[in-house]
Amino acid sequence: MNDSPTDILRKICDDTRAEVARRQAEHDLDDIRARAKDAEPPRGFARALMDAAASGRTGLIAEIKKASPSAGLIRPDFDPAAIATAYKDGGAVCLSVLTDATYFQGSEADFTAARAAVDLPMLRKDFILDEWQIYESRAMGADCVLLIMAALTDEQARSFEELATALDMNVLVEVHDEAELERALGLRARLVGINNRNLKTMVTDIAVSERMAVQIPPERFVVAESGIRDFADIERLKAAGVQGILVGESLMRQDDITKATRALLGVGA
Repeated sequence: MNDSPTDILRKICDDTRAEVARRQAEHDLDDIRARAKDAEPPRGFARALMDAAASGRTGLIAEIKKASPSAGLIRPDFDPAAIATAYKDGGAVCLSVLTDATYFQGSEADFTAARAAVDLPMLRKDFILDEWQIYESRAMGADCVLLIMAALTDEQARSFEELATALDMNVLVEVHDEAELERALGLRARLVGINNRNLKTMVTDIAVSERMAVQIPPERFVVAESGIRDFADIERLKAAGVQGILVGESLMRQDDITKATRALLGVGA
């Protein structure tokens, strides 16, 4: 792919809008709303993270991801239910599941398989660009949705947050720099995710979380995302004020996911 990283982000968003339009043509909004209303009650995503932090544990959001635009295929032997179980056995507090098909080889079926396998709260990880996706997320059983400030206007972010909250879901709002953080703090979302990956250069550096965590008010819950590979990274981030972490690729590449998750968390076998 010859596109610059910035162009890739734009292309992902354009392709997502086209895919959402296709799904909207196939599924009536009233039907999606009805499915959202009838879905199992949310499992309390934010509460699980906060309870873990309050008890001195690391609030790990473990990510189920088959592939990514930058890394390509990550795990050929992809079994969402088995991975979800392995993460839970390893000490994960919540799960994140990629549902984008074009760039991450994910699907709604991956999400529902993982949800059926464990009782952990789950984040529907996708590029949320239309309110229709909020209803869709709740309909598939999502407990939380991701709002990426780099991909949204302030008006969109505010509107999507209000709808997600009305559907009893939590929101993880993602930022990478101070300008995005200032915008995110205008929302009510308790969970603020700091993406250590620069979407303009694709460089990943956990020093981004170290720099920005201290700028986030204490009433918010800080989650560091991307580039976290071992227990030393977690200790470093905790010292900076990070309370939760989201980790995917480094765990998804391991043969024994449960063992790798425990090692990441500094927990004995």
